[in-house]
Amino acid sequence: MTDFQVPSWGYWVMGVGFIVFIALLVAYIHKNRGFKRPFFASPYVLWLIVFTVLPCLLVCYFSFTDPAGNFTLDNFKNFWDSNYNARKAIDPAELDTYLSMGLTLNDLGLARNSINIDTLVFSLWMAFLCTVICLLLGYPAAHIMADRDFKLGPTLVILFIVPMWMNFLLRTIAMMSLLEDNGLINTILEWVGIGRQKLLNNTAAVQVGMIYNFLPFMVFPIYNVLNKMDYKLSEAAMDLGCDKWHTFYKVTLPLSVPGIVSGITMVFMPAVTTFYISRLLGGGKVQLFGDLIEAKFLSTSVTEWNVGSALSLLMMILILASLGLLRKADPKGEGGGIV
Repeated sequence: MTDFQVPSWGYWVMGVGFIVFIALLVAYIHKNRGFKRPFFASPYVLWLIVFTVLPCLLVCYFSFTDPAGNFTLDNFKNFWDSNYNARKAIDPAELDTYLSMGLTLNDLGLARNSINIDTLVFSLWMAFLCTVICLLLGYPAAHIMADRDFKLGPTLVILFIVPMWMNFLLRTIAMMSLLEDNGLINTILEWVGIGRQKLLNNTAAVQVGMIYNFLPFMVFPIYNVLNKMDYKLSEAAMDLGCDKWHTFYKVTLPLSVPGIVSGITMVFMPAVTTFYISRLLGGGKVQLFGDLIEAKFLSTSVTEWNVGSALSLLMMILILASLGLLRKADPKGEGGGIV
């Protein structure tokens, strides 16, 4: 297996960045004659440069280069046609010989394969379904939790927070134990007379796992907005003749839009890039775009690693574009977050 080498300029970027950071730090201390509050954010800035900015630059570099470091667009062509590299690697004379024998590219396994595009579309659909279901389940929950007349609201908040203290992997394994053939759910179904069902290793199981893991990311942004909302506005609407439904539609819902946008962002982004949930709950039968990228980097072929970088870059562009569109509805970031 050939080692995946970081280009020399990557080390230069880290070195120059560290030197610039130290120089700016010294200049800041000299200018302000000591330390002020913004100074304590400087370690985070260095961490962000080394572990976020630099990896993104490396992904861009490998996306546009081949294993030899030469510029190429073949990695993106492989996204459109997953057999592009295999077709390019075969000797043209040998290919002509096969074709002259009456064989087709499909017979040789070299015809255009759209598995990359199909997997991306499927991942977007799964993430869309997850986001919609989380919104349908999360908004009523957040509304109930933020209701001042509901005394158990703080208790529900704690119940949503407690599972998040557990590791993401452990939560998924716990869901796996519930859905398995001899799990609790199938035991209950058999007890009531319905019989055992195939709940694991399918698309539905992956969707349930995604909803379970990402639902709190929809609930809390909406809850934060509703909890901060001035209830005098609702009372004024009801004083002017609106019933509860019209008050909700005319006042509460529009004011909660920033929380909805933040929740959609926080659910859709990780849902479209997830891969471990599909591996555990899908049993290898459900492949998302994250699984495809992981498979590229786990391949023994160095060429596949460059293709994986191109797929990662495309995913980043897609996420940034989606984030930009969603943020237009909440430009000031009023939706808040988990806390």
